[in-house]
Amino acid sequence: MSAAQADAEKTADRILDFDLSAELNHGIVVSNLAYAVASELGLEQESCYELAVAGMLHDIGKLKLTEYINGRERDPLLIEELKYVRMHSTLGYEELKDQGYSEFVLESILYHHENYDGTGYPDNLIGDQIPIGARILRVCDVFAALTSDRPYRTAFDVATVMELMIDEIKNFDMEVFLAFQRIIHNK
Repeated sequence: MSAAQADAEKTADRILDFDLSAELNHGIVVSNLAYAVASELGLEQESCYELAVAGMLHDIGKLKLTEYINGRERDPLLIEELKYVRMHSTLGYEELKDQGYSEFVLESILYHHENYDGTGYPDNLIGDQIPIGARILRVCDVFAALTSDRPYRTAFDVATVMELMIDEIKNFDMEVFLAFQRIIHNK
């Protein structure tokens, strides 16, 4: 077998390992939470619905990065590969921009990894420069990720997740985070 065939087979194996079920479940959790938080914040019904759509699609750019993502529980990401993984929000935006989604949905997806203190990506936006939809997705995405099993760790319980998120409160819009807490604690 040639080296090229071996590389192609290795890539195919990693793509087959992509856990689409876990990604879909993550999207559903983010979608439901985003809708609820947007409602709690008093956003119009159309915006709440669009955030539910954005929540389902927010990580779609990862499909283009399966070569870098899969099989990493045994092989930590190199710095250069991490740069590619951080491109998933931009790749998702690019994939969806000509498919009829509103600018609200697209910007929510593009900026869902921006931190309120300006340390996020892709553009290091700060505070209210970050669209409200992205600020909502940021909180919901972190919660969904921490409450889910990952290849490298088991899910955290809700109380632990809330403590972890409070420790990183600088990443979140406080008004959004407080609305999110009301949703979580009223469940």
